[in-house]
Amino acid sequence: MTLHELLIALPESGIHGGTAASISSLTCDSRAVRPGSLFFALRGVQTDGHRYIEQAVAAGAAAIILEDAAFAPAGIPWAVVPDGRAAMGRVSARFNGDPTATLPLVGITGTNGKTTTTYLIEAILAAAGRQAAVLGTISYRFGTTIIGASHTTPESTELQSAFRQLAEAGAQAFVMEVSSHALEQKRVDGCHFDVGIFSNLTRDHLDYHVTMEQYLDAKSRLFAELLRPTPAKPRRRAAVNMDDPYGAEIARRSVCPVVTFGIRGQCHVRPVNVVSSVNGISATLVTPSGTCDITSRLLGRFNLSNILAAAAAGVALDLPLQAIKDGIENHTTVPGRMERVDNLRGVTCLVDYAHTGDALENVLATLKEIATGKIITLFGCGGDRDNGKRPIMGSIAAAMSDLAIVTSDNPRTEEPLRILEQIKEGIAPLGLREYRPEELTGGYSEKGFILVENRREAIRLAARLAQPGDILLLAGKGHEDYQIIGTTKHHFDDREEAAAALAESRR
Repeated sequence: MTLHELLIALPESGIHGGTAASISSLTCDSRAVRPGSLFFALRGVQTDGHRYIEQAVAAGAAAIILEDAAFAPAGIPWAVVPDGRAAMGRVSARFNGDPTATLPLVGITGTNGKTTTTYLIEAILAAAGRQAAVLGTISYRFGTTIIGASHTTPESTELQSAFRQLAEAGAQAFVMEVSSHALEQKRVDGCHFDVGIFSNLTRDHLDYHVTMEQYLDAKSRLFAELLRPTPAKPRRRAAVNMDDPYGAEIARRSVCPVVTFGIRGQCHVRPVNVVSSVNGISATLVTPSGTCDITSRLLGRFNLSNILAAAAAGVALDLPLQAIKDGIENHTTVPGRMERVDNLRGVTCLVDYAHTGDALENVLATLKEIATGKIITLFGCGGDRDNGKRPIMGSIAAAMSDLAIVTSDNPRTEEPLRILEQIKEGIAPLGLREYRPEELTGGYSEKGFILVENRREAIRLAARLAQPGDILLLAGKGHEDYQIIGTTKHHFDDREEAAAALAESRR
């Protein structure tokens, strides 16, 4: 496209120089500039893109979008905008044909449950005859087209390119996870949402957002700004979890009609006659479109909330009740979300992505409801991330398990043992026994915990200690197939490690 065609998306911009230049790519990374690139000079957390304008020009940039005219380049066109990130989102959408302007887009934001809910909505849309692409933590995918996920929600240039590729592959709708970072950094500006879902808000990412109020404000952008009805999409809806303490505030800030959902109270979408067991969930679903009986292989109260969120999205999209029922019942599992590891030991081994206190508490509360034996929980906390949640997760895991095994989970550049000691600070007030490895050679006799720095060794220990009928939960990594130590990413998959350890300990 020409620069003139792209700048239609930025009516507030002031262009200096000609607009006939042909633009071949968009980027905010000066290292990725090629001849014909449009370079966006953005101010980031750690650096200022204005400092790299000369480097971009030298690499062949055809034009520059910037916020500060004092850095204006010589010899090529440039435009000043009040908000470079918002501008990049809108231009990226136009450059890629604006695929979400004509296809339905459902976005879900919240601390926990986003991935499972996207899979459920995908199944509901499929039951309604619409094949949807899913963009999230695991991947951006549709059919055989799979685009590796660099972030839950990538930069707008990458995101809009993914939308275009998935639409060209035949996607008839999009379902995406929307992170708080992406909302605050305006990576989803330029996206035309039909439905926005709020799942919940619990402590996470405070290394970035600092306070829960700022975290809430970031999440709220989807509902307070990006769901405002437009001539292109006049029928926008929010689906809000009213069981969450922040749900009422999200609903209050919403600029479009709200479909409420929840396990408690008289929400628009709610369950009655709920039965939860080791085999899954059954309930009667009450919706504005009518009632229906549902069954699901998903486990526990938190997954019931995910089911309600997906059903509320179906209601907001005005999909048939039968499609909502069929989609919920056709869905089976999500990689790394309460994913079973088959074994011949009679142990229920589950791998789950729970990496916040609330998520871990939800998982363990579910397991305690269905457990017939003991619960062994193996978990850790990531390095270079919010360290305030470490003692919280330690307290939850130790209090709700028969044995908590504290180990490494992407320690990154932090000293692993320091992280483990910070987790231990939350366990100490419980007065539980701290085991040493040699004390566990014959098993364990009382409730307690142990620190094992090496995650592979920790999984082997857990597999050896688990008895038939026990539940072994490996929490934190879920679908991830790597361990980051220092700045190096090593292959490591909890599912592979658990399968090998359980097979080895059987011999």
